[in-house]
Amino acid sequence: MKEFLKKYEKQVLIILLTSVIILQVILHIMYGIDKAYLHIDEGYSYGLMNYDKVNIMDNDDFYNKWHTSEYYKDYISISKDEALNFSPVYENQRNDVHPPFYYLLLRLASSFTIDSFSKWTGIGLNLIIFVFTSIMIYLISSKIFNNKIYAILIVLINGFTLASIDTTIFIRMYALNALNLLIVSYLHIKNYGKDLKIKDLCVMSIAIIIGSLTHYYYLVFLFILFILYMIKFIKDKNISNMIKYLVTMIISAIISLLIFPYSFVHMFMGYRGTGAVSALSKLESMWRSLGIYIGILNNNTFNGILIFIILLAFGVMLYKIIKNKKITLRFENKIFWLIFIPTIAYFVIVALVSPYTELRYIMPVCPLVIICVFYLLKVMFEKILSKKNTYIALSVIFIIMLLAPKILNINFFYLYKDKKEIVEKVQESHDVPCLYIFNTNQNRFLDDLYLFTIFDNSYIMDVKEFSKEKVKAIFENIGLENGLIVIINEGIEHDTYLKELSEALNLNGFNHIQRMNACNIYEAKMNE
Repeated sequence: MKEFLKKYEKQVLIILLTSVIILQVILHIMYGIDKAYLHIDEGYSYGLMNYDKVNIMDNDDFYNKWHTSEYYKDYISISKDEALNFSPVYENQRNDVHPPFYYLLLRLASSFTIDSFSKWTGIGLNLIIFVFTSIMIYLISSKIFNNKIYAILIVLINGFTLASIDTTIFIRMYALNALNLLIVSYLHIKNYGKDLKIKDLCVMSIAIIIGSLTHYYYLVFLFILFILYMIKFIKDKNISNMIKYLVTMIISAIISLLIFPYSFVHMFMGYRGTGAVSALSKLESMWRSLGIYIGILNNNTFNGILIFIILLAFGVMLYKIIKNKKITLRFENKIFWLIFIPTIAYFVIVALVSPYTELRYIMPVCPLVIICVFYLLKVMFEKILSKKNTYIALSVIFIIMLLAPKILNINFFYLYKDKKEIVEKVQESHDVPCLYIFNTNQNRFLDDLYLFTIFDNSYIMDVKEFSKEKVKAIFENIGLENGLIVIINEGIEHDTYLKELSEALNLNGFNHIQRMNACNIYEAKMNE
């Protein structure tokens, strides 16, 4: 058996890796099926890649007019007339705060669903990205662990984390950014300490350009890699490699800016860029954000057992110390430090400057965190335990990670299971008219956009236009025999408007049926 495995080692490893990835793709598809709703930014993902403006709310006819579901579907889907018009990919990103490459890929994916909307265009794109992400995790882990079985184990662990599944089902650029970080990490690892060839530098330049055109936080990671490489060149007095590497970075930056010059405005003069700088000046909130992000990392990247992992490691060390075993831990793997330092820097900086404390902002480094933490555990355990027992210990940790979410009741954020019931209700009652009393000071309509792609008939009323007379006029030719759904934004007194609606339309009041992110949904009590 050993001779067979030795002879066909490469083929066996490919079969194992392929099997693991296929299993995880199936798992991610199953969770994709359960995805019930769209985040506001997922709505923007679809709108920004195809619509003729950033916000559907900017349309002249958006407010105070009845619309069918097709009006809202038009924002998140491509029509036949728009199929060959790729200008929104560029123009909308110029007017927004993100670079365009992810939106180009989403646009290409959505070309398979012309005249219709499907969550599977975005999830399908992320599944393809996930496959390449898993391959890159394997390649990086093979280099760091110097052991291909461990590399497959890391791929297995990563694909079953809540963060990995959420990254796949969240239709945003973070899955692509994660892949970009892994690619640029691998290229730096592969060329570390070697004489840089033109071919290698060209590949690195392409990766850098794509990464910088995907998400601006990518540049944080890249900058730390750049510093580490420059230190290496200076320490080795390798001026030739340093100049080649520096020129590659400069050329990549120039090409990226030539393709999308608005990056400079977004980063240094846009509201997100200036907001990030101002966030760094608030020390108390910085520490709070960092603490929250460590909790998010624990819940989603380690499925809630990071503290257990730390305690286990120290427990094993303490046991050996009590048994009078001398412990010397040295982490001499320079390749490990090449990804560990940028990963920690990215995590800390993004935790401090991100506009919201949410998993999505650290999604790109979650696979690298898995690699780093399990490598540290491997080194630690092998100094204390045998190699065989180290395999067992890491496998036990993985099994506990699989079971932990159910035991600790940790849920996926981007599945929106809490919205499933209201989506099903609207689908069953799609012919019921819907009135949205909209507070323009709480402009988060895309949080609710998905529901309006289901309603046959809906009306967005600017709250400043509200009056009993206006309500009577709106419903003059609209039958209420099937009922009425009313949605009211935050920031205004709901009971007052519900009472006036009841009086204007001769209703028996309203039942509250769902709390949403930025509004509440009510169902009218109809007269017998």
